[in-house]
Amino acid sequence: MLSAVDLIDYLIKRINTIDPYLGAMVDVDLDGALAQAAQADQLAAAGSRLPLLGVPFTVKDNLWVEQRPATCGSKLFADFIAPQDSWSVTRLKAAGAICIGTTNCSEFGCKGVTSNLVHGVTRNPWCLDLTPGGSSGGAVASVAAGFSPIALSTDAGGSTRRPAAHTGLIGFKCTSGLIPNPWGFDEPCRDMGSIGVLARDVIDCAAMMDVLAGYDPRDPLSHPLPTEMTLPSAFTRAVINTPDKSLRIAWSLDLGCGFAVDNDVASEMLLAVAQLRSAGWKIDDASPHWSNDVISYPYAVRQQAELATLFGTKWHDDPAQFDPVIAAQIQNGLAITATELADVTFRRHRARAQLTAFFECYDLLLCPTVPVEPWPCDSLAPGTINGQSADPRAHAVFTPLFNLCDVPALSVPCGFGAHGLPVALQVVGPRYTDLHVLQFGAEIEHLLSRDFNAPMMRTNIFEQV
Repeated sequence: MLSAVDLIDYLIKRINTIDPYLGAMVDVDLDGALAQAAQADQLAAAGSRLPLLGVPFTVKDNLWVEQRPATCGSKLFADFIAPQDSWSVTRLKAAGAICIGTTNCSEFGCKGVTSNLVHGVTRNPWCLDLTPGGSSGGAVASVAAGFSPIALSTDAGGSTRRPAAHTGLIGFKCTSGLIPNPWGFDEPCRDMGSIGVLARDVIDCAAMMDVLAGYDPRDPLSHPLPTEMTLPSAFTRAVINTPDKSLRIAWSLDLGCGFAVDNDVASEMLLAVAQLRSAGWKIDDASPHWSNDVISYPYAVRQQAELATLFGTKWHDDPAQFDPVIAAQIQNGLAITATELADVTFRRHRARAQLTAFFECYDLLLCPTVPVEPWPCDSLAPGTINGQSADPRAHAVFTPLFNLCDVPALSVPCGFGAHGLPVALQVVGPRYTDLHVLQFGAEIEHLLSRDFNAPMMRTNIFEQV
């Protein structure tokens, strides 16, 4: 049997061999990981039943690992050492998991690709010329390249789900507050964000959720768990059971908003939905009825205003400290009025009400996670979608509405685009239906039965990359 120490030793060698090409890791804690692995081996020999004993994981750089560097992708924190573990890191370690290091993210988690002035560019393990998306690009790259089986990330507008879709992984954003995050960096849109979980299959995400879901009154977004989530291994038990065939499921290609999707991506999703229907699932073509002010929601307003509040003075003093994309957001944020910010709050209320009304008729909603395959690393966004000119946020429109509405959403790979790169369905449910969302994601995974391992996953570290 492979020991935890042997596994960590292999993974560190794998990271040292492959990551210079990939740029996923920004800190590797060799001594700490080996010490945790030795302890895991001792516990295993003593008969410990810790649920994640010996399982390696990585941590996005906007979360904290005690006494290790944490930069949030910013020069402002280039010398910062985390004073304690983030809440979620503490929980995984307590379950026996081994933290091997931290992963790259865009500055403050506020860009749809993963690059920054501190650690540089993260590349996609499916093709090194392409981006894995953002802001959790390092997290998905670490899993897709075989550095760890699971990873912690964050998601305030799709930063877990979209990169997961671009790399063939499972990415889950839980109901807001289900995983507490009571301390750490001050970040924009924190009340729309969730700790994200990443893995290569749904059951591993469920195993993480069994450990991470909890209540901590120090986090104002946290809340006591629904009774069904307090049962032992509730999430894992859910995904190993077949969903109820009476589920009312809707499918929408454009989310009722007229969002553009590349034809090859749409075709793969339609094939996946047809396969689900052939397996006996009743799936209606239906979309939420959003008001125009919700469809045209200015997602950037909150982010830019809060970036300006947090970092506007430092930007004014030294703009060169900031990624130009982030600097432009801060500059825009300084011009946002209180009235504009209040309007965003009321639009959010309307979005919640409209999605809640939709879920009175349906239990789950299927839609795209992303409308395109990944694009080159040197571009902020794809220039076109479905043959039409696309603005810089058009690739990211399918995920933020579900952050606004605080509902669980899961990205599940469902096929491959014209260039052989993964595309994904998004499974969305009402608040607190996290168990059902993950359960149906596992059903999609089972019925489609496709291999979504990145070519880099198969790289032999003893051969040239």
